[in-house]
Amino acid sequence: MNTAIAGPATAARKLGAMQYLGYAAGDSANNLAFSMTSFFLLIYYTDVVGISATAAGTLFLVIRVWDGFADIFAGRVIDKTMTRWGKFRPFFLFAGLPVLLLSVATFTVPNLFSGSGTKLLAAYVTYGLLGLAYSMVNIPYGSLAAAMTQRPGERAKLASFRMIGTAVTTIMLAFVVAPQIQQYKGDPDGFQRSLLITTAIFAVVGFGLYLLLFVTAREAVQRDVPSVSGKQSFTTLKGNKPLIMLCLASLAFLTALFSLQTVQVYYARDVLGNANLLTALTVLSVGAIFVVAPLIPRLVRSIGKKKAFLSFGAIGLLAGIGISVSPPSTPWVSMTFFGIMGISTAGINTLMWALEADTVEYGEWRTGVRTEGITYALFSFTRKLGQAVGGAVAAYAIAFGGYIGGSATQSEDALDAIRYASGFIPVVFILIGILIFFRYPLTEQTFATMVAETQARRAGASTR
Repeated sequence: MNTAIAGPATAARKLGAMQYLGYAAGDSANNLAFSMTSFFLLIYYTDVVGISATAAGTLFLVIRVWDGFADIFAGRVIDKTMTRWGKFRPFFLFAGLPVLLLSVATFTVPNLFSGSGTKLLAAYVTYGLLGLAYSMVNIPYGSLAAAMTQRPGERAKLASFRMIGTAVTTIMLAFVVAPQIQQYKGDPDGFQRSLLITTAIFAVVGFGLYLLLFVTAREAVQRDVPSVSGKQSFTTLKGNKPLIMLCLASLAFLTALFSLQTVQVYYARDVLGNANLLTALTVLSVGAIFVVAPLIPRLVRSIGKKKAFLSFGAIGLLAGIGISVSPPSTPWVSMTFFGIMGISTAGINTLMWALEADTVEYGEWRTGVRTEGITYALFSFTRKLGQAVGGAVAAYAIAFGGYIGGSATQSEDALDAIRYASGFIPVVFILIGILIFFRYPLTEQTFATMVAETQARRAGASTR
């Protein structure tokens, strides 16, 4: 007979500082692999391995779609799992280290082979395995927030700490890797050695961060069905309109974000003329989270998640236009717009995580079954599609402009293509995301009513 996990008394406990810190540490560990590939894998493939930008763009499209299906697989595995450590925590312990080691392999193995075809095959294999392993740790990580608390304020705070963890890691990556790009420009062998050492150190640090998450996290929200069948999982997804609308809007926004992230290093090195400026661009764009994150819970209380989400999207439209039209001769102008874009992406990304957790409650309210794993997996699937399309569009754009990997100078057409992939392409997809999210139906009042009805239904069932 199924038994409920975590009773109301446990669910009522407030989260402490260590829970928030541990949750931030988890996404810091994730991004030692994820952001490393988002920011630097394309330039590694084009300038070190010697893969053309067009071939790399196709690789990103294929592997990141594969990653999306890996997320669905991971979601089903998680929904079926229940251990003495909980449903999600064991994955941080057993899947964390393989993810980090595969990140080392992704930035090392393809260059060990000779011949363009063999190098490309090695890139597909290593990046594909990294994506599968990453799904086995990221899906439980993202699902964990919905199981830690049902309080909207705490969920917003968890999302803020998650984004702070992301920002700290991403800024650190810029400080560590950008000087290597500048130092080893025209020296692919030196860049390869440097990347091997860097990713190996990240593997050690990242595993320590996963252990901190494992020790501090707790799963407190009551669940009436510990192990969820496949039919129950997909029945819960079917008809979850808030989740579907969130996924579609997120797909558009993330396509914009990953187009910018993919070519940001090219923007600094080739458009602005100095790869070291990537550090400044990253600090301005990613560092905005330290300003935005503390404001998110207050914004949620004052105007609600939906209005806040749309407002940050409008800010992104302005920033994208500014990035593309900024004159390269005055870097401070483009840097300003990168900072404004950072405000937009920080707000949107933070709110996404809180919104996704709310859709879990909607699914349980409709069906009586909590399916954090498959719900987050579907959301993550669309994020991977956004990463795939954004990365591929950016790579195809610079290839169309005539970018030549490893060349010390690029044509004006190639430089224009980099600027457009950084600004105008994101603007188009942000606008699509705004238009979709106008139809998002789940308000704060609706959410409070759903949770109250679910708790009343549970209480009524326990008295029978």
